[in-house]
Amino acid sequence: MKEKSEENAPQLKKSIGVFGGSNILIGIMIGSGIFYIGSYVLQRSQMSMGYALLAWLIGGLVTLMGSLCFAELGAMNPETGGIYVYLSDAYSPVVGYMFTFQSMVIGGPGSIAAIAIALPMALTSFFHFSDLTVKIIAILLIIIFTVVNYFGVNVGEWVQNFFTVLKVLPLVLIIGLGVFFGHYTPNLSLSFPAGKGNVVDIIQMIAFAVIASLWAFEGWTNLNTVAGEMKNPQKNLPKALILSVGFTTIVYVLFNFAIYRSLPAKAIAKSIKAGQLYLGTNVAQTFMGYAGTILVAVTMVLAMISSLNGMILAFSRYYYAVAKDGLLWKTFEHIHPKYRTPDHGLIMQMIISIALVLTRDLNELTSLVVFSGAIFNLLSILAVPVLRYRKPNLARPYKVWAYPWTVIIAVIAFLIILINNFFDDPVTSLLGLLIPAISVGVYYYFRHKYPVNELN
Repeated sequence: MKEKSEENAPQLKKSIGVFGGSNILIGIMIGSGIFYIGSYVLQRSQMSMGYALLAWLIGGLVTLMGSLCFAELGAMNPETGGIYVYLSDAYSPVVGYMFTFQSMVIGGPGSIAAIAIALPMALTSFFHFSDLTVKIIAILLIIIFTVVNYFGVNVGEWVQNFFTVLKVLPLVLIIGLGVFFGHYTPNLSLSFPAGKGNVVDIIQMIAFAVIASLWAFEGWTNLNTVAGEMKNPQKNLPKALILSVGFTTIVYVLFNFAIYRSLPAKAIAKSIKAGQLYLGTNVAQTFMGYAGTILVAVTMVLAMISSLNGMILAFSRYYYAVAKDGLLWKTFEHIHPKYRTPDHGLIMQMIISIALVLTRDLNELTSLVVFSGAIFNLLSILAVPVLRYRKPNLARPYKVWAYPWTVIIAVIAFLIILINNFFDDPVTSLLGLLIPAISVGVYYYFRHKYPVNELN
């Protein structure tokens, strides 16, 4: 039974609907990557436009399958905390804590620091920022949007909706110009590219390209962290997940198709070979000249601001969820009495993010975040069959479509990501494993300090 003071304590406000929830995820997923990741996908597809678009579709489907698994978990247990709650429930509290610890130290602040650094870097061709200036601007951005989210989830959600709509409009314009006014008919044939003579080669090639496309969907798990602040989460969470992933997939496919319609294949290949990966800029320049360059720059800024704000809103809830279970200092359980936000968690997240900006570069941050995040995404997807076995009588307002094949395909996809990253960058991968390992000792420290809060 809760004490009276606990019952009267401020609680997180349930104010996020389907539109707001979808915008949070769309804002996080559609960042600056839409402008350059398509070049990597095309390159890994042996410059085959047909296979490149197929890779984008498969990447979207894999992400959708993962999000369907998260929809079942979130509808079954609509608590703020997301993956932390699911892993604790399916395996053990220590497993949930391993995820949250790496999210608090690497995942959340690392992603925030990376996007904050990427934003001024995207404008260096216009303003020639020094490395120091880039870091100063990144720190200011983190402070500004932490303050925005400090003053209430409604404020943070409104900012997210505003910037998401603003950034999507220019993307729609570029897509419209390319698809309807482009002068080229891309070769979308799925015949074997040169040097790829059998089915096994084709599967390996597509898998390699899909890995690149999956990077563009990074962040799709983050809506579940604010499930406790959603209105009717049993229904609205699955809807928001499906809508946001579906919309993002359509945008990615059409954006790249617009590029293929607007630029000759030889020009695309030449640009990629020269390291000029921002093909969307070339499309805008083709139709609008220098004004197109400005449009793309503005769109990139809006995309990254939207992504940064969404991350700050979503990741800060981990501190609150963990402290509530007695696995972090009680101060992080604090909810602002007026704004009803996890204010202490927001401040700590800001401090760690700024520290990472000062000590790490963009490549180091992104590599570390991708590998460590994929481990726990995989464990979360596996939590669906684990919980169906361990707790078959729990109410499941939403169940994964095409179970168990949805889970099997999603698991295989994330195993490919982990294996690929480990062999590509073993040092960073080992660091990504070290932080969760350290968290085990931290977990047992707080478990000893607050034994009465042991999870069932």
